[in-house]
Amino acid sequence: MHLNRRQWLGTALSAAAVAAPLSVRAADAWPSRPIRIVVPYPPGGSSDIIARAISQPLSDALGQPVVVDNKPGANGNLGADLVAKSAPDGYTLLLCDVGALAISPSVYTKLAFDPSRDLRGVTMLAYSPHLLVVHPSVKAGNLKELVALSKATDLNFAVTATGSAPHLAGVAVERATGARWVYVPYKGGVQSIQDTVAGQTQVLMNGMLATLPHVQSGKLKLLGVSKATRMPLVGSVPTIAEQGVPGFESGTWQGVRAPRGTSDAVVQRLNRELIAVIRSADIRSRLAGQGAEVVTMAPAEEEQFFNKERARWAQLVKEAGLRIE
Repeated sequence: MHLNRRQWLGTALSAAAVAAPLSVRAADAWPSRPIRIVVPYPPGGSSDIIARAISQPLSDALGQPVVVDNKPGANGNLGADLVAKSAPDGYTLLLCDVGALAISPSVYTKLAFDPSRDLRGVTMLAYSPHLLVVHPSVKAGNLKELVALSKATDLNFAVTATGSAPHLAGVAVERATGARWVYVPYKGGVQSIQDTVAGQTQVLMNGMLATLPHVQSGKLKLLGVSKATRMPLVGSVPTIAEQGVPGFESGTWQGVRAPRGTSDAVVQRLNRELIAVIRSADIRSRLAGQGAEVVTMAPAEEEQFFNKERARWAQLVKEAGLRIE
C-alpha cells in the first residue's frame, strides 16, 4: 500500500506522539531495582560510616533497596575500577574519598582506569579534616615537640594506605617541618588506627570522622588538626597551620561518582536525593557530632573540585618522588 504525503505525515506524527511518552516513562522508571553503593575501603572508615548513614534514607527516597558493598584494595582503586567498568545505568555508584581518588593517577604507574575519563561527579557529601594523633606514650604535646622527637628516635608513622590522602598529608608535614617518619603502610584506616592504639605504630594522620572516638576515649593523643580554622569539637587543639606550617589544610572529602555515560537525568536525580538526605537534620547533626561537615556540590562543581585536587597532589607526588608499580 502506498501512502500519500498527508497520510505519511499523519502516521509519523502519531508514532512520535506514542514514542515520546514511552521515552519519558522509561526515564521516570529509574530506579526499578536495587542500587549498589561501592565503598572501596574496609568497613569502619569515613566513607563506610557515611555510606551506611545515608543508605536507608536514600532507599526511602528512591523506593528501592540501597546496598553498601565494601570492595577494598589498592588504596580504593579496585572498587573504583569496578564502578568505572560497570554499566552506566545508575545502579552502581562509588562513594569514596574523592581527594584520595584524585591522587591515584599521579601515584600509580599502572592504573587500570582513569578516574577523570571513566567516572563522573554526582555530588560531594561531607568533609572532615585529618587529625594528627600519637600513642599516649609518645612524649610530645604539640607538633614542634613531635618533630624534635622524630629526629632523636625512630617514630613509626601509620600510613592508612600508600598514596592515600593521609599519607601525602604526612609527607607534606614532614617536608615542611623537617620531621623524620618511618612509614608503615596498611590496607586501610581501621587497621592503622588499631595498631596505633596498640602502640605498634606511634604516629597517625587520619580522617576525623573515624579517629575522633579514639581521641575522646583517651586511646590516642591529639596534637593537631589539618584545617584552616579550629574545630569546635576539639577547640583547645591548635591547627597544624598554627603550629608552623602556614596554610596547611588536608582532609577526607566523601563524595559520590558514577560511571561515565550515566545519563544527566539520573545524575541530577541522584544529586537532588543525596543532597536532601545528607542535609537532613538527623544526619547533619550526627555527622557534626563526629567531626564531619556536610558539604554538597552540583555535579559540575564536584568535577571541578576533583580536577583541582588532582593537580594539587600531583605536584607533591612529583616532589616526593612517590610512585607505585
